[in-house]
Amino acid sequence: MFRYISQYAETIDHVDIYPMVSLFIFFLFFVVLLYGVKRMGKEKVRQLSEIPFDNEEITISTF
Repeated sequence: MFRYISQYAETIDHVDIYPMVSLFIFFLFFVVLLYGVKRMGKEKVRQLSEIPFDNEEITISTF
């Protein structure tokens, strides 16, 4: 099955660009994520770290 797919992919022009584009998108996503985490303030980090320990129950309102 994989052999059939790889042989079919070789017949497509510029098939070698798609792995590079996907790697770039993957890398860019994590760079942006790291940038956002680094810019996050200490107060926001503290607030997010305390979420599991909140005793307040989440109420779901129905309309």
